[in-house]
Amino acid sequence: MRRFSCSWIFIIIILLIDLYVFQAVKLTVQTATLKIKFTVYGLYWAVSAVVVLTLAVMPYINLDNWPKSFRTYWMATIIGLFLSKALTVIFLVADDLRRVLQWGGGKLFYQYIEGEPFKAAGISRSVFMSWLGLAIGGGLMTAMMVGFTNKYRYQLKKVKLNFPNLPDAFKGLKMVHISDVHSGSFTDKKAVEHGVQMIMDQQADIILFTGDLVNDRAGEMAEYTDLFGRLRAPMGVYSTLGNHDYGDYKSWSSPEEKIQNLENLKQLQANMGWRLLMNEHVILEKKGQQIALLGIENWGAKANFPKYGKLHEAYAGTEKYPFKILMSHDPSHWDAQVRSEYSDIDLTLSGHTHGMQFGVELPGFKWSPVQYVYKQWAGLYEQAHQKLYINRGFGFIGYPGRVGILPEITLIELA
Repeated sequence: MRRFSCSWIFIIIILLIDLYVFQAVKLTVQTATLKIKFTVYGLYWAVSAVVVLTLAVMPYINLDNWPKSFRTYWMATIIGLFLSKALTVIFLVADDLRRVLQWGGGKLFYQYIEGEPFKAAGISRSVFMSWLGLAIGGGLMTAMMVGFTNKYRYQLKKVKLNFPNLPDAFKGLKMVHISDVHSGSFTDKKAVEHGVQMIMDQQADIILFTGDLVNDRAGEMAEYTDLFGRLRAPMGVYSTLGNHDYGDYKSWSSPEEKIQNLENLKQLQANMGWRLLMNEHVILEKKGQQIALLGIENWGAKANFPKYGKLHEAYAGTEKYPFKILMSHDPSHWDAQVRSEYSDIDLTLSGHTHGMQFGVELPGFKWSPVQYVYKQWAGLYEQAHQKLYINRGFGFIGYPGRVGILPEITLIELA
C-alpha cells in the first residue's frame, strides 16, 4: 500500500512538472506552423504518457521479471527525463519571478532585466529563458544518453605515493586498487572481461578490492566468478565488504535468508582465491621486512550507512609495524575515525562514491554533485603524513552509465 501511494505521489509531481515545462514548449514554437506545433505537442505528451503509464503499473508488477537490459535502460531514461525537466523548471521559475516583480510595479528593475540585448535580438526575456531552460535540460538528457556508452570505458589511473617510513624492500611495490564492481548491474560480459584483463596486464604485486562486489545478492556474481577468479598477484588478492554486500537494501523472506546470502558471498570470494579481511589484518613480507594490511567491514560516517567495521580489532597487533595500509569501503571513515584515532595508518584505500558517475574532470579541476555530501570523493587526498585514495568504481549502479567520471582501475606504486 505504501509503495502504491509513493508511486502516485511521484506521478502527480511528474504531471505538474510536465504541465509547467509544456508552457515553455508552447512559447518556443509560438511562431511555428500549425503542423509543427501539433507534432511537437504530440511527441511531448506521448513520451509523458508512456512514462506515467510505466509508473502507474509498477506497483502491480515484478520488475525482476522484465528483461534486465530493458529494465535498466528504461528506468534510467525515466529518471533522466525527470531530472532534465526539473532543471528546466529552475529557469522557468526564475522568469516567473521576474514577471511577478514586473507586475508588482518594479519599473526600474523591469527595465534593467529586460535589457537592450533582448530588444536587439527581437525576442522577449520569457522566450529566451524558455529556450535556455529547454536547452540546458535537453543537454543534461543528451549527456545521460551518451553516458550509457561510457560505463565499460575503463580508465587506468597511475599514482605514485611517497612515504618516508616505507621499508626499503617495499619501495617500488605495485598495487592494483579496484572497488565497487556491482556485478548485478552488468549486461555485457565481454566488456567486463576487457576490464579484468586490464587489471591483469598491470602485473601488480598485489590486488586490493574495497567492497561492493554485488548490488544485493551473492547470486549476481554467478556469471562473473570465472572472470574475477582469474585475478592473481604474487602477494595475493585481498578484499573487504561494502554497504551493498550485506543485502541491506533488499527485502528477504527471512533473516536467515539474508544471513545465508552474506555467507554465500564470503564463500564465493574464497572460491575465487580472494582473501576477505573481516576486521582483521595480515602481514605482508618482502626481503625480511614487513608491513601491515588492514581490512574492515563497511563503516560509514553518514547517517544512513551502517557501522559494521571494527577498526580496533583489525588494528590490534599492528602497532610494531612501520607502515600500515587500511582497506575501508566508505571514505567518510577517514575523517571520522582513521585520522583522529589511528594517526599511524599511512594509506587508506576506499571507494563507495563512484564519483556519482556524473561530473567533470579536467587537469587541475574536478567537480561532481557528490562533493556536497562527501568531502573526499575521488582520487588522492593528503593530511599531514596520512593519505587517502578513493577509487571511482569499476562498475555502476542505478544509472547505467558514466558522464565525465569514468570507471577506474588504479595502479599505485609505493615509493
